[in-house]
Amino acid sequence: MQSTNCVSAAAREAAATSAATVPEARLPILALLALASAGFITILTEALPAGLLPQISADLGVPQSLAGQMVTIYAIGSLVATIPLVALTRSWRRRPLLVAAISGFAVVNTVTAFSTDYALTMAARFLAGVFAGLLWALAAGYASRMVAPEQQGRAIAIAMLGAPVALSIGIPAGTMLGAMTGWRLTFGALSAMTVMLVGWVLLAVPDFPGERTARRLSLSAVFRLPGIRPVLVVMFAAVLAHNILYTYIVPYLQPSGLAENAGSVLLVFGVASLAVIPIIGTLVDRHLRLLVLSTTALFAAAALLFAVFNEQQVTIYLGVITWRLAFGGAPTLFQTASAKAAGAEADAAQSMIVTGWNAAMAGGGLAGGLLLDSVGAGALPAVVLAILLPALVVAWFGRQGFPRSAR
Repeated sequence: MQSTNCVSAAAREAAATSAATVPEARLPILALLALASAGFITILTEALPAGLLPQISADLGVPQSLAGQMVTIYAIGSLVATIPLVALTRSWRRRPLLVAAISGFAVVNTVTAFSTDYALTMAARFLAGVFAGLLWALAAGYASRMVAPEQQGRAIAIAMLGAPVALSIGIPAGTMLGAMTGWRLTFGALSAMTVMLVGWVLLAVPDFPGERTARRLSLSAVFRLPGIRPVLVVMFAAVLAHNILYTYIVPYLQPSGLAENAGSVLLVFGVASLAVIPIIGTLVDRHLRLLVLSTTALFAAAALLFAVFNEQQVTIYLGVITWRLAFGGAPTLFQTASAKAAGAEADAAQSMIVTGWNAAMAGGGLAGGLLLDSVGAGALPAVVLAILLPALVVAWFGRQGFPRSAR
């Protein structure tokens, strides 16, 4: 008996020593980058019209305020479809569902590239939003399932990398390409990229089973989980504020003389986002609360700069950099907060994040268009500031959604 105890103690000691010296498991980089590429195409499809409003408006024969609704209708597609689609497909295997969502972009962007009818273009944009909603609802949960719990924040950060890269490189490049060769060619190129991505996903991304019906919480129960509601409120406010300003950034730049150089402004906007990605990815698992509070405050500071110095080019560039440093990590921050608060119900919580995100996008596009037509683009930063200050208060008191350290 004593000998057995000695052997057991030695075994436990050896196991503990071995566990202490085993290096952390490697992240599945290729699979995570495939998810990031899907996000890249999604964001590029979503936001590209903002940089090409004059060309799209002239080509389709509609005012710029109506052309801007290409962003709004995309958001509405995600808004109305994401929660029902996620509820319908929770038991489906993940990779076939992911491939279907990505493949949809090849179809709708091809239709957009060839359509000469505003109504048909808007229908294609609506369906693009439907596919985007499903894809975003899958992405964070998919990334989380590939890694250990202590690596989830970093995995989600890599999977969300496509969004800031699209904004930093894809949108400026697409804007410049559209200015040189026409906006339709850009959407055609997006379709070709999507076809190649489908092959990458089939080769590199593992498959996972769907959720078992007996283990699911209802969506209303997920909504009531501690921390979910503060995350949704702060996320909605941040995205609403961002989209009011971003969709109509070209008209806002006119008093400063920067409207003709919108591509360079968007490039600066994107490069700033790349600078914040490593910081967010490194700190998100340990300092989620600090990051949310500081980025929300930084975004409010940028809005104040835009409101006061709307004719000063240097100050506008400074505001653009500040804005992007603040908003560049938003997808990672809010999806990580949601995934950690929801635990095993991450996909259901992500569907709420996607729905709220796109409701904010739709509201931003609509509100921005109304403000543009009524009081002018100069009023946009003041509205953005008025939205962000209450959001900062909610984030401060929402400790369950934004804890001091990861759970």
